[in-house]
Amino acid sequence: MSAGLARQDDGTKQLYAKVSRRLVPFLFVCYAAAYLDRVNVGFAKLQMESDLGFSDTVYGLGAGLFFVGYIIFEVPSNVVLHKVGAKWWIARIMISWAIISAAMSLVQSPAAFYALRFLLGVAEAGFIPGILFYLTLWYPSARRGRVFAYFLAAIPVASMVGGPLSGWIMESFAGVGGLSGWRWLFLIEAVPSLVLGFVVLAYLDNNVNSAKWLTVAEKIAINDAVTADLNSKPQMHSRVTAVFRDPKIWLLSGIYFCVALGLYIVSFWLPTIIAATGVKSTLHIGLLTAIPYSVAVIAMIANNVHADRTGERRWHAVVPCLITAAGLVITGIGAHNTVVAMIGLVIAAAGASTTQAAFWTLPSAFLGGTGAAAGIAFINSLGNISGLVSTSLVGWLSDLTGSTTSSLYSFAVVLVIGGLLITTLPSSLVDDPKRLPKAPRKEQDLKVAQP
Repeated sequence: MSAGLARQDDGTKQLYAKVSRRLVPFLFVCYAAAYLDRVNVGFAKLQMESDLGFSDTVYGLGAGLFFVGYIIFEVPSNVVLHKVGAKWWIARIMISWAIISAAMSLVQSPAAFYALRFLLGVAEAGFIPGILFYLTLWYPSARRGRVFAYFLAAIPVASMVGGPLSGWIMESFAGVGGLSGWRWLFLIEAVPSLVLGFVVLAYLDNNVNSAKWLTVAEKIAINDAVTADLNSKPQMHSRVTAVFRDPKIWLLSGIYFCVALGLYIVSFWLPTIIAATGVKSTLHIGLLTAIPYSVAVIAMIANNVHADRTGERRWHAVVPCLITAAGLVITGIGAHNTVVAMIGLVIAAAGASTTQAAFWTLPSAFLGGTGAAAGIAFINSLGNISGLVSTSLVGWLSDLTGSTTSSLYSFAVVLVIGGLLITTLPSSLVDDPKRLPKAPRKEQDLKVAQP
């Protein structure tokens, strides 16, 4: 019997390795392209402000207006994805945001900057929660931590690669065709998203049952594992209305607001913070931005793999949240010292990325069906209000005080609050048992786990 169970475990591991090889690298690349288009404005700022006469307040407001469009259309977009299928809706999202991101190269005034940033948020709304929901259709909760981490590692990797790339584009293409380097930045970095949008139509499956690369037995095994996981969580919501009435959803939204503050102050202001320490070359700034994100990739994957192995979720989110706060404080202390500031930024970037990946295992532990699509989108939507708050507030405080230091200290306090709020979640709600679902031994009628 033990030999049979061992073979069954090996079969399950091989099946999920096959699923992960098919889905995770592709979704990772798509998200990396999306995130690059979202935050490359942080590099464009280094030249755009002087070219167009923008202040930090104008930049901060424009960068933040992305989140207004994003927040308004987040839940509707995810519900539509659930109805029409991931393949069609994700392709629509990627193609539309690529076009709008490229149009950023035409900006001449604050009004145009504001409008295009808002429209970029509308176009991208639903992408991240849509992918997270899509992954819940394939993986039971005991396997989601590492998968979410691999997918969300696209943020630090995009920043790690995008920093040097953005710096190189802005220096190398400056003046080519009569265009500034920052205009070429938007044009060139929109191309991957546009191409990938069309690839999605040919490559991605709407759900498990439409995957031609799986056998009938493999589909049964995946559907049984997901169904068993859903049935083991009686507190799970499957209806949209129940999600919006649940205090836990509002609490998670507040927690994600705090978590995202740390993520966005690093994402949008990292080049500016490094430049303020005395680094002048945009290429050198780009190369330096790769260092914090290199560490972040390792930290977030290691943390979530360990969470999957132990089944513990809360403290795997709390600890990196507090580490992010410490990193922001160190960055503020070293505001005029490149070495000290970089140490702080390494800690903050690693902590913020790790916290985000760990956080998304919490709501997916008790949400399912349409409720998961709406609930994840709702949490992400309300939490991303922090994007508008952080970019606008940092821009205003930077103009007022002449540095980002006060913002760094303020947001560190908010992250400590977020970490404390995570501890109020019952462990019985979010922690996983230290076991993985077993694959069935024989074929049976295909059970549809799709909501």
